Amino acid sequence: MKSYTEYLWFNTRSRRELINITSGVEECIGKSGIEEGLCLVNAMHITASVFINDDEGGLHQDFDRWLEKIAPQEPVSGYKHNLTGEDNADAHLKRTIMGREVVVAVTKGKLDLGPWEQIFYGEFDGRRRKRVLVKIIGE
Repeated sequence: MKSYTEYLWFNTRSRRELINITSGVEECIGKSGIEEGLCLVNAMHITASVFINDDEGGLHQDFDRWLEKIAPQEPVSGYKHNLTGEDNADAHLKRTIMGREVVVAVTKGKLDLGPWEQIFYGEFDGRRRKRVLVKIIGE
């Protein structure tokens, strides 16, 4: 069995941002030479997420509105975590809701995704350099 590790880096422009990283993950699979196996894609920041869903703008807006209802950014004073001098408690909660990682099958050297499925990096406390781990194992 072989393994391959690569990090994808991002500079997010806004506090909350969704980035389609499917093509970057596919490039990693190509570099790995692995034909059959599994691909782990993991957000390496406690206020970010990796998840799979449809790449449709209206849905992305729905995610943002839904997450703001569940874990609103304001009022910052409404979170005990923010008493430490932080202002990102909502981002930690959003990450928990959206998930830390995904595992996707690799079949015949390609991501084995369903129709419309894409891999996204969800940033909830951005405006700085962030990374995602891509770990591929198989043969």
